[in-house]
Amino acid sequence: MRAVLYCPWRKAMKDNNNVLHQVAELAGLKNSYVSAWGNEAKVSDETLIRLLASLGYDTKNDKTLLSSAEKKHKKDVLSTVQVVRDNELLQVEMNLGKSARISEFSWKITTEEGEVLEGYLQSQIVSDERENDGTLLFSLPTLPWGYHKLEVIRKRRKAPYEMTLIVTPKACFKQDAMLKGKKMWGPSVQLYTLRTPHNWGIGDFGDLKQLVGDIAVRGGDFVGLNPIHSLFPANPEGASPYSPSSRRWLNILYIDVCSVPEFALCNQAQELVGSAEFQQRLADARQSHWVNYSEVSALKMSVLPLLFSEFKTRHLDKKSARAKAFLEFVAEGGESLLHQAAFDALHNSLYSQDNSIWGWPVFPHELQHFDNKAVQKYIADNRDQVDLYMYLQWVAFTQINDVQQFAENKGMDVGLYRDLAVGVADSGSETWADHGNLCLDVSIGAPPDILGPLGQNWGLPPLNPHTLKETSYEAYVQLLRANMKACGALRIDHVLGLLRLWWIPKGEDATKGAYMHYPVEDMLSILALESHRYQCSVIGEDLGTVPDEIVDLLAEAGIHSYKVFFFETSEDGGFYSPAHYQEQSMSALCTHDMPTLRGFWHCDDLKMGEEIGLYPDPEQLKELFNTRAESKQEILNSVDFHGYLPEGVGRDASFVPMDRYLSDALQCHLAAGSSTLLSLQLEDWLEMDKPVNIPGTVNEYPNWRRKLSVTLDDIFNRPQVNELTKRLTDIRAQASQK
Repeated sequence: MRAVLYCPWRKAMKDNNNVLHQVAELAGLKNSYVSAWGNEAKVSDETLIRLLASLGYDTKNDKTLLSSAEKKHKKDVLSTVQVVRDNELLQVEMNLGKSARISEFSWKITTEEGEVLEGYLQSQIVSDERENDGTLLFSLPTLPWGYHKLEVIRKRRKAPYEMTLIVTPKACFKQDAMLKGKKMWGPSVQLYTLRTPHNWGIGDFGDLKQLVGDIAVRGGDFVGLNPIHSLFPANPEGASPYSPSSRRWLNILYIDVCSVPEFALCNQAQELVGSAEFQQRLADARQSHWVNYSEVSALKMSVLPLLFSEFKTRHLDKKSARAKAFLEFVAEGGESLLHQAAFDALHNSLYSQDNSIWGWPVFPHELQHFDNKAVQKYIADNRDQVDLYMYLQWVAFTQINDVQQFAENKGMDVGLYRDLAVGVADSGSETWADHGNLCLDVSIGAPPDILGPLGQNWGLPPLNPHTLKETSYEAYVQLLRANMKACGALRIDHVLGLLRLWWIPKGEDATKGAYMHYPVEDMLSILALESHRYQCSVIGEDLGTVPDEIVDLLAEAGIHSYKVFFFETSEDGGFYSPAHYQEQSMSALCTHDMPTLRGFWHCDDLKMGEEIGLYPDPEQLKELFNTRAESKQEILNSVDFHGYLPEGVGRDASFVPMDRYLSDALQCHLAAGSSTLLSLQLEDWLEMDKPVNIPGTVNEYPNWRRKLSVTLDDIFNRPQVNELTKRLTDIRAQASQK
């Protein structure tokens, strides 16, 4: 039942000659924004109309728009959800008509643990503004952290009014060592780049375990990962970790095949892998400097189904303890796991017949959504294939969870930190099975800026903020839970998206977008609750144009800011001392979207960008080269001033190459800083020059494929690497004492 209420915003819209802008504001869309050049930029009416239509508004004319806005924003007697932080007063608004008698109402709370609290509304009224077209406000007792159900019962009404009450901590979890001021370091890696003599042409969870051991014994406290979300097993060349099929499941190509328990028991798999032809293919895949995803997938998917058959025979058929563990995983995964497994099985079936079928938008019409009868028939007829992909998800999770347990046993204070991508591809399992959580007619990206005058369109449909509230943030909660498992920290890519995202109507370029605002305080509070439940600290990637209103919110929420050394400059071009970075931050020299240290210093990114046409304006490119030269000199000045530049390194940047001595100096300079976390890159220990990714390119460069130049054994057998890691550990320990 919806209350019939006076709507002051409706009169305001009628009085205002721009109904469109008023409804857009109500929906959370802004009709202007401050550009990267500091000017106010206007959003076109056409953009607002298309974005409102994607949210379900009737945009034919002002009258229909107003009518649909009234329907969408008519208030229920109780809101669907209310989020309250620890120690804040728990007070609930009710939208009741003036004639309703308070004596007819009682309340009941069922806590998450099943405890029941009850009382009468009359005794807990805080204020009653109904005579002035306002609301009724009543208080409730303090509740523990968690997700609780409130029911307000009215005499002679069959169904109660319901609300989800979410009670949260004020800030995200931090490990005890962080709270005590310990300064930590660790490498952040793209998992696929790792090389060992035993992997199958791509870094895997077995390699990750080896790296964790190598870092732990040298004093590091974490290993950071690129997003390891599920991609497209049927189309392995779709390799961008930031365009996943689903953010709730894992990339099965990271499975360490030989470590799966069934491998040691499966004669057929061992014979296949042991054959001369297979061994040659493995050797070729390992020796390649670039990951050959198609070959890696072909190798792994020729063996993994054999292991599943072995699992069925030895465990499922006999109802063993291992079978029970798998079935518990399936039950916990629920509908979401079925969506993922069914999509991967169906996509594989279609792709094997026609390799132009890149995603569900080009599936046969009757197979384009999980709910379709033809899909349900496919699942029933091909249950074994669907179960195979559930098994692979279980194996992948078991392996990464084992790595985290290993890290903790080795004394790492954080262990793994995982990376949560900002969205999902519009062609994968999550959109295929969507029930309104995502806006499929919209893509997110970034508005134009100085380096990207056309802006960025990432091709990722956003979560619908209205649906989030209507469903008590269920999709967001499940997303956090899926990604806080098997790690000690979570890095949230583009954390500013919790406040606002740049929405672009599907099919348009990024210049035709607008900012959509999200319920940021609710989302940060829920993030804090889940981080405590999973004992997972949080890092927010807050690079780019950062709105003033979110800076304090992120800090108060206990989220570590992301400080990239090369971007931390003052107005005069000088570099801030790392000692002045905020303590609640992770500092880094480079990221996956930047050149390596060597590439930056030698301007390889600018030279390559010129070759592949990223900088069509020669004057702009010339200015970028000049700016880079000035930055390099300022970097040398800063490192020298703070005493980390060795005597043998020159002081004139135009004559100084990036070598091991300068690289180590930069890393030690940053290590002496005040950031709680310090992220480094193995590429810089190896003096590598090629990047893993060049933003703004698709086919111009083999993104997400470049491996490390040597194996993990080679890296940690190098005296200079061991010297550097010892210095890093010592300098971080000294910084902890300051």
